[in-house]
Amino acid sequence: MAAHAVGIGGARFGGAALAVIAGPCAIESEELVLLVAEKLAALCRARHLPFVFKSSYKKANRSSFGSYTGPGLDEGLGALGRVRRQLGVPVLTDVHEASEAQAAAQVVDCLQVPAFLSRQTDLLVACAKTGLPVNVKKGQFLAPDDMRQVAEKLERAGAAGILLTERGTTFGHHDLVVDFRGLVVMRETGWPVVYDATHSLQHPGGGVTGGDRRFAEPLALAAVAAGVDGLFFETHPDPERALSDAATQIPLDQVERLLDQALRVREAVADRVSAKA
Repeated sequence: MAAHAVGIGGARFGGAALAVIAGPCAIESEELVLLVAEKLAALCRARHLPFVFKSSYKKANRSSFGSYTGPGLDEGLGALGRVRRQLGVPVLTDVHEASEAQAAAQVVDCLQVPAFLSRQTDLLVACAKTGLPVNVKKGQFLAPDDMRQVAEKLERAGAAGILLTERGTTFGHHDLVVDFRGLVVMRETGWPVVYDATHSLQHPGGGVTGGDRRFAEPLALAAVAAGVDGLFFETHPDPERALSDAATQIPLDQVERLLDQALRVREAVADRVSAKA
């Protein structure tokens, strides 16, 4: 267990249970987010897994000018608010500008700082000052121990809680790799560490960001074996038709298998994970 457990709504990160952050990459419609959130909530509830729903109202970092960027702040937050009210699950979304932090914080339970913005002090401080927990994706360009300074910025700005999420490191051109030593290093900050099983599979750049979802399950299971506090992944009923990150989102009908496999691994390493408390 992590030294500092973090509560996001009713979901606890850093405790005995493996927590889950999941949902479609971007909000394509209110119907889609409700469908996916309801399915994920049921799967996690049946397995006693703390669950936080994630989707983005805006995707500011796109490969090309014509890429889908989401419905925008007002419409997107409206859809996330309905998920929260109708299904009673905590909700997380990413914020790209300091000026949007307060508006997003009125609707969601946790704010996320994207990887490319993980060193932006003004954004980190604005998110921390909302009084919500903050999840920071480790920049693809950062070493794991660089996240100590990121966590310190959030701590000094009064963040209610901090999650640190691994999502791969730039390896040459158009590829990412995951160094599992980084999960251990980031956990030494005392804050819960989450593994992003889908963004880690991306092939960034080009006209459309590619990737290979074949590796989602084995890498997620390796992260669970390494003792992460939570799994993050994006999922869609029909990933090939998804408007964002089509190459890496996990088919919704495969999530049940992933969760069951992750639980088996978690149980197998439970004694070692508990010993780290």
